[in-house]
Amino acid sequence: MKKLLMLTVAVATLSTMAIAGGLEVGEGVGAFYVKDVTGPSAGTKLCYRCQYGNKPVVSIFAREMNANVASLVKQIDGVVGDNSGKKMAAFVVVLSDNPEGVEGKLKNVAKSKGITKTPLTTFDGITGPPSYNLSKNADVTVMMWVGGKVKVNEELKASDLTAAKIKSLVGKTGAILN
Repeated sequence: MKKLLMLTVAVATLSTMAIAGGLEVGEGVGAFYVKDVTGPSAGTKLCYRCQYGNKPVVSIFAREMNANVASLVKQIDGVVGDNSGKKMAAFVVVLSDNPEGVEGKLKNVAKSKGITKTPLTTFDGITGPPSYNLSKNADVTVMMWVGGKVKVNEELKASDLTAAKIKSLVGKTGAILN
């Protein structure tokens, strides 16, 4: 039994290490361009990183917009609305080799979930912005920054984005609001 427990811990540790990547806490976040699909600049390419400047920001990079990602976005959208006085912002970046092919789904998700404060965008390419060094093994990467410096960076497999993990991630917004 003890050996099984140790093996389980070792496998869990290795799987976490396999996803490790991206910007480290304290690193600066660089500029990159996305196509806005549902935000105030829908239909245009822009740099939300540039537009949001030093504000507290949550950026969610996803390789697919599935139900769990949509749930995370909806909850972050609520936090953004609740913290408008702190100028909090968020945006979602769907990484795709066919960005035009996912635009309809993003519009449907925003409408059906009532996501109004968090623009859903696309990035042309599944690897994401080169300077962000997103792990190719991560299906979802959640970065939070303020003052242009990373405070939270979590890279996850789709199966790890559970209701409990979503609640934990939403709770971590305190790192950029305090």
